[in-house]
Amino acid sequence: MERLFETDSTMEERFGKCPYATAQSLISGKWAVLIMHYLEDGPIRFNGLLRLMPKMTHATLSVQLKALVDNGLVERKQYESIPPKVEYSLTEIGKKFHPVIEALQNWGQEYIEFLQKDKE
Repeated sequence: MERLFETDSTMEERFGKCPYATAQSLISGKWAVLIMHYLEDGPIRFNGLLRLMPKMTHATLSVQLKALVDNGLVERKQYESIPPKVEYSLTEIGKKFHPVIEALQNWGQEYIEFLQKDKE
C-alpha cells in the first residue's frame, strides 16, 4: 500500500507517473475545484467568476486561473475588442473532471449532514 502522506519533492517526482499524485497536484490550489465547478456551465469572464467566488481577491483568482490554464484544465480566450474581453472555459480534459466534482459535491453534502447529526 502506498504512503498517504508525502513530501512536496516526492509529489513532484511522481507527477505524471502516479495518478493520485498527478490529480492531487493539479487540484491542489485552494480554489481549483470551485473554479472548475463554476466553469462547468460554460465560458465566463474574469469579473463574472470573481463575483461568484467567496471572499477572493483579484490577484488570487488570477494566480489560480493561470495555474489551471498552465495545467491544461482551463482555456483562456482573449477577444480583440475594445474594451478587451477575456473568457475562461474548461478544456476537453477539464470537462472530464465533472464526475469528480459531482462525487465531491455528494460527499460534501453527506459530510454536512453528518456534522448536523453530530450536533444533535
